[in-house]
Amino acid sequence: MDKSTFGDPKFIINGAMHDAQRHDSAHKHVTGSADYIDDLPEPVDLLHGALGLSDRAHAEIVSMDLSEVEATRGVIWVFTGKDVPGVNDVSSNGSHDEPLLAEQKVEFHNQPIFAVIAETREIARRAARKAKIEYRELPHWSDIDGALANGSPLVITPMTLQRGDAKTEMENAARRLKGQMRIGGQEHFYLESHVAMAIPGEDDEVTVWSSTQHPSEIQHIVGHVLDIPSNAVTVNVRRMGGGFGGKETQGNQFAALAAIAAKKLKRAIKFRPDRDEDMAATGKRHDFLVDYELGFDDDGRIHAVDATYAARCGFSSDLSGPVTDRALFHADSSYFYPHVHLASKPLKTHTVSNTAFRGFGGPQGMLGAERFIEEIAYVVGKDPLEIRKLNFYGQPGSGRTLTPYHQEVEDNIIGRIVNELEESADYQARRNAIIEFNRNSRFIRKGIALTPVKFGISFTLTAFNQAGALVHVYQDGSIHLNHGGTEMGQGLYTKVAQVLADSFQVDIERVKITATTTGKVPNTSATAASSGSDLNGMAAYDAARQIKERLVAFAAEKWAVPPKDVVFLPNRVRVGDKEFAFPDFIKQAYFARVQLSAAGFYKTPKIHWDRAAGRGTPFYYYSYGAACSEVSIDTLTGEYMIERTDILHDVGRSLNPAIDIGQVEGAFVQGMGWLTTEELWWDEKGRLRTHAPSTYKIPLASDRPKSFNVRLAEWSENTEATIGRSKAVGEPPFMLAISVLEALSMAVASVANYKVCPRLDAPATPERVLMAVERMKQA
Repeated sequence: MDKSTFGDPKFIINGAMHDAQRHDSAHKHVTGSADYIDDLPEPVDLLHGALGLSDRAHAEIVSMDLSEVEATRGVIWVFTGKDVPGVNDVSSNGSHDEPLLAEQKVEFHNQPIFAVIAETREIARRAARKAKIEYRELPHWSDIDGALANGSPLVITPMTLQRGDAKTEMENAARRLKGQMRIGGQEHFYLESHVAMAIPGEDDEVTVWSSTQHPSEIQHIVGHVLDIPSNAVTVNVRRMGGGFGGKETQGNQFAALAAIAAKKLKRAIKFRPDRDEDMAATGKRHDFLVDYELGFDDDGRIHAVDATYAARCGFSSDLSGPVTDRALFHADSSYFYPHVHLASKPLKTHTVSNTAFRGFGGPQGMLGAERFIEEIAYVVGKDPLEIRKLNFYGQPGSGRTLTPYHQEVEDNIIGRIVNELEESADYQARRNAIIEFNRNSRFIRKGIALTPVKFGISFTLTAFNQAGALVHVYQDGSIHLNHGGTEMGQGLYTKVAQVLADSFQVDIERVKITATTTGKVPNTSATAASSGSDLNGMAAYDAARQIKERLVAFAAEKWAVPPKDVVFLPNRVRVGDKEFAFPDFIKQAYFARVQLSAAGFYKTPKIHWDRAAGRGTPFYYYSYGAACSEVSIDTLTGEYMIERTDILHDVGRSLNPAIDIGQVEGAFVQGMGWLTTEELWWDEKGRLRTHAPSTYKIPLASDRPKSFNVRLAEWSENTEATIGRSKAVGEPPFMLAISVLEALSMAVASVANYKVCPRLDAPATPERVLMAVERMKQA
């Protein structure tokens, strides 16, 4: 690649790659001027939709009387699954196990059964509650224990990873232990709930504005339910008010319902559930039950691991296959297991289908691994950090680089990351001071932990690792950018605009970022798996490369100079001994009939994966990081505070340090919420009871660490040819929050003088911390 396009310091432009550029919409976010779908001007005669939801967890539908619903003043149309023109299914993986509207049977409380279209949203919602539905109840279970006790089927074929002979080595190990860990789920709690607006066109055409991370899937699903080809469906997304994985597949139903009604009634239709409905009817992070057996020596070095990761998947498969797969991919965390056997168990439950969430199973797998380390540390009587270091992956040639899925770890920098953070956070001195404090404190106990992150980057379905971009350069030198990635606040649009500004050596103000649309860039992958900048940035770079090659050829011919003498400088172009302002140069190229538009494309190299064999290279590279957290707990109430957190995180050569640090901070706090305050709870009837801010507790600004120090590993540079040698930043920092749970565990363990592993499950709510303290007192 031409290094001049990668932020060479001798070129100074406003918005170059690697600059701390502000998010393009930041000022709009804080002033309320950023347009989301519900802010768009409403078309004339717009109608509103609402869901008719089941009030049983598992039952046959015996009869359904919707006459009162239909008779409500202002109601225009009520429809059921029988009215779907195409196929009554919105499953994302072709499994046909997720009906748009349930017909004969419901399989979770609040499953959509019918939809109401009315003149206002309020009328539609009130009318939906007037349905009279008779059920024949069936046995139901809403958690992993119930699924296991009832021999629940699996929603998808499980996966096994193995290397070596875990059974034999377990028997030969000097020490062995067995354990179990419960890991809770998590609600996405995006600020903007799901919303979709469909506008009918002529013939079979329909345009859908959807709050989705996956416009191409919405396009496919809408075509599926309407029985029309994808070329008749255009899906637009300018921005989302948060996504976190919750808008990868879960927007399918709202877009499909809006499109069906729009085509039927020939009027624009909007669906926007309220917060309670959104939380009750859409999927969440999978909770897991991890059963494990470990074999290790007296020093704490792991010899064998045998673990099963059982997951609550909900009533359908959705993305549970790849989520549970990724949990196994990260069940090693940063550690080398000489002999290993890992198995997934994706269980069907009578709850809403769980789905993607930041980390996509990786956090659950990694958390299990950190419990393994903690267990061993308490058995051998050492600092868990010492056991972590002892078991880290080695460097190439060490014989300790092969993962359970048989990929070599070739870019390992976790040792350097952890050592630097250990020193900068003054970990050892603080840990000794905390142990001394705990000896003399009756009620308040402290804990500290330093935990690592190693996260694989790429979609594990190889085909998804591709992207396209469309770039136009206009006669006045302004640039139009469109690509397949979606903006949900993470700064993707800004980063890709920086790639273009850097490529053409123009100020970023010249680059217009436009809404993602299937009408411009087709067959896009979801903006997920932390791959947005990697994929779309490289596709935009490819489009810029094509245009620049044409411009160089034009200039070389017109002014009779060698191509190497055509150089793009800040906001100008040098051709031999002449210089032109960028707009003037572009205008001359236009009059010479140079094509000033290009479609760029990129596909990730080197990756492949054989799921059946459990072997391959599913990840292009790894992102690394480490966090050191200190906490205080009240042993009388279980309440706690996060006193300090220090983070050192690897993003390669950062495309935009300001945005990347924001991503690290936000991911940490969200991960902290998952592991501490955010608890999902279903009652005995299978009803989700934590379905609003009043009962579901996300972290507040006051919950952040009192002292919060975040640094990027500025010396890091991706060894693979990613855009600007950067690394992904969306998901990896989420797992930094594991340090908080481990610190809480140390504080609890101090009650029993650090002799017993507290086995603190997640989320570690104050109640759970208090119960663990009481167990330690008895121990």
